[in-house]
Amino acid sequence: MIKVTLPDGAVREYEDGASPHDVAVSISNSLAKKALAAKVNGELYDLMRPLEGDAEVALVTAKDPEGLELIRHDAAHVLAQAVQVLYPGTQVTIGPVIDDGFYYDFAREEPFSSEDFETIEKKMAEIVDADYPIVREVWDKDQAIATFKSIGEDYKAQIIDDIIPPGEPITVYKQGDWFDLCRGPHLPSTGKLPKAFKLMKLAGAYWRGDSKNEMLQRMYGTAWANEKELKAHLHRLEEAEKRDHRRLGQQLDLFHFQSEAQGSVFWHAKGFKLWRELEAYIRRRLDAADYDEVKTPQLLDKALWEKSGHWAKFRDGMFVVPDMIPSLETEDLQLADADDMLALKPMNCPAHIQIFNSDQRSYRDLPMRMAEFGCCHRNEAHGALHGLLRVRQMTQDDAHIFCREDQVVDETKRFLELFASVYDDFEMTDIAYKLATRPEMRAGDDATWDRAEKNLADALTAAGLEFEIAEGEGAFYGPKLEFHLTDAIGRTWQAGTFQLDYILPERLDANYIGEDGAKHRPVMLHRAVFGTFERFTGLLIEHYAGAFPMWLAPVQVVVATISESSDAYAEEVAAELRAAGLRVETDLRSEKINYKVREHSVQKVPVIAVVGAREAEERKLALRRFGSKAQEIVTLEDGKAMLAGEALAPDLKRKASA
Repeated sequence: MIKVTLPDGAVREYEDGASPHDVAVSISNSLAKKALAAKVNGELYDLMRPLEGDAEVALVTAKDPEGLELIRHDAAHVLAQAVQVLYPGTQVTIGPVIDDGFYYDFAREEPFSSEDFETIEKKMAEIVDADYPIVREVWDKDQAIATFKSIGEDYKAQIIDDIIPPGEPITVYKQGDWFDLCRGPHLPSTGKLPKAFKLMKLAGAYWRGDSKNEMLQRMYGTAWANEKELKAHLHRLEEAEKRDHRRLGQQLDLFHFQSEAQGSVFWHAKGFKLWRELEAYIRRRLDAADYDEVKTPQLLDKALWEKSGHWAKFRDGMFVVPDMIPSLETEDLQLADADDMLALKPMNCPAHIQIFNSDQRSYRDLPMRMAEFGCCHRNEAHGALHGLLRVRQMTQDDAHIFCREDQVVDETKRFLELFASVYDDFEMTDIAYKLATRPEMRAGDDATWDRAEKNLADALTAAGLEFEIAEGEGAFYGPKLEFHLTDAIGRTWQAGTFQLDYILPERLDANYIGEDGAKHRPVMLHRAVFGTFERFTGLLIEHYAGAFPMWLAPVQVVVATISESSDAYAEEVAAELRAAGLRVETDLRSEKINYKVREHSVQKVPVIAVVGAREAEERKLALRRFGSKAQEIVTLEDGKAMLAGEALAPDLKRKASA
C-alpha cells in the first residue's frame, strides 16, 4: 500500500501502482471527470501515470493555471496530428505553449495559407471526438532516433540526438496511430481537450532560431477551457486592435514615427497637449508630496558610468559619442583621448547622486526627494521597437529618495499611496503587486540583499497590500516592486517602478553625517509613477480607446456652426470658453452640421457645442457629448461654468471641493 496526502491534509491509502486517476475516483466521480492531471510532490503528472510510492497529490482541473497550460499543450499536439493527416509528408518540429495559446513549427515545401485554418480546425475537432487515449511510453534513445527517421521525421531525430544525453530515456506520447516526442504531461485522452481552440496566424521561423538554417512555417493558435473564455479572448483581441495606440495616434493626429529617427517620437500639437497635461498633473502631485525638481545633463563621461557599474552592464544599450577637442595644429576636431568617451544617459540615477554629493548632507536633511523629467536614450534593437511602448528616446517621471535606513518603510508606504492614488485618477484601480528578488547577475552580497528584500516586504505588509514574489526578477543593484495594472478590457500592463538600492550610493561614495557625527551611506530609492511619458501615453490611449476623459483630451470642446450667420457668435463662444481654461477649436466650414458632428466624433472630441441662429439670438449652446445622441441646451454662462468644472484634473477637483 502507498499513502497519499491530499491538499487538505487528509491521508488515504491505495494499492501500490495506483494512479492520480484512482485517487480522483475515490474522492468523487465528478472530480474524476473534471481532473486533467495531478501535481505529485509538486511535479505535474499524467492522470494515468502510476504513483511511485508515498506522495502528496493535488488534482489539476481546467480552472487551475496548470490545467489551462495542459489544454494548450495538447491543442498543439492535436494540431500537429491534424496537419500530418491532412498534408502527408509534413514534418513536425517543436510546438510549445505561449501566452494565450500555442504554436507548432512545420517543415513543408508548399506554403500554408490562413484559408487552410478551417479545414485544419475541423480535423482537430474530429480528433477530439475520436477520444484517443493519450499514452505515455518510455523509449531508448537509439530506438527513438531510428523510429523517427524511419517515418521521415528528421527534425525530431535531430532533437533527440543533439539534446538527449546518452543513456537517458525518451518519453513519447501516442494518441491513436500518431505519436510525438514530449516530456509531458498530457491530458488522459484527446476527448478531454475542449473544442475552445482557434488557429490565429502564420509566420516564418528559422529552425532553432538560426537564420543560417532552413525556414519553417509557424502556425499559431489559441486554446481555452471553454467556448465562453475563447469568445471573451477573441473579443479582447478585437478590442485591442481597435485600441492600438499606433493606429489611434495617427487617427487622432497625436504623433508619428519615421525612419530618419528610429524609435523616437514626433509629437504633433494635439499629442503634445496631452503630454503637457500629464506633465502638469504629475508635477502637481510631486510638489504636493514634497519632491524637489532638478535637471541634470544628458551627456555624461564614461568614467562616471564605469564607476556606477552601468558601463559594464548597459554599455550595449547606450549611445556613446567621442569627446572631441580642437587640434593644436589644425582647426579640425580630434579625440581628447583615445579612451575619452561620453554617453547619452540611459537613466538619471548617477546624475542625481552627483547633486546629493554636491554638498555635505546631514541626517536632518533626509529624506531628500529629488525628481526629474529626465530625457534618456537607450539603444533598443530595431526589432524590439514598438510604437510608444518601446522607444529609444524617452522621458521618465523619475525621482530618487535618499533616506536613512529607519525611513525606508515609511518612504515606501508613502510612494505606494501616491502610486495608487495617481492610477485611481486614471480609472485603473486593479493593481497587482510583485516583489522582484535578487537576479543571478547582481551587485552586492547576500546580506545586503536580505536586508533590502525584507524592507520592501515589510513596507508592502505595512501598507496592507497582498503581493507575489517574482524570483530573480530584481535589478542588478537591488530588489524592486512591480506594479501590474488591469485596463478597461482586462489586459495587464506593467507600469511605474520602485527599487531599493544600497549599491549605487556605495559605488559613487554618497554619504551623510549621522546623529553620531560619523559618515553613513544613504539608502537610495529609485521610483517612477508613469515610468516613461511615452509608454504611459500609449497605455492611456489603449485604455481609453482614444476617448480621453475631459481633463486629458487635447481638444475638449469644438464649437460648430449650423450656418455662416452664426460664425461671429461661435468665435465669441470659443473665446469665452478659452478664457475659462478650456482647450477649444471652432468649425466654421460650410458643411452640414451632421457631417461636422460625425467628423469630430471620429476624432473623439468630448463635447461638440452646436450653435445656430437661435442659439446666437438666445446666447445658448446645444451640447453633444461623445458617445451620446442626446443634446443638452444650456446658456453660455451655465455651459461655460459646467464645462470648466468638468475639465479640471482630478487633483484640482479635489482641491476645489476641499
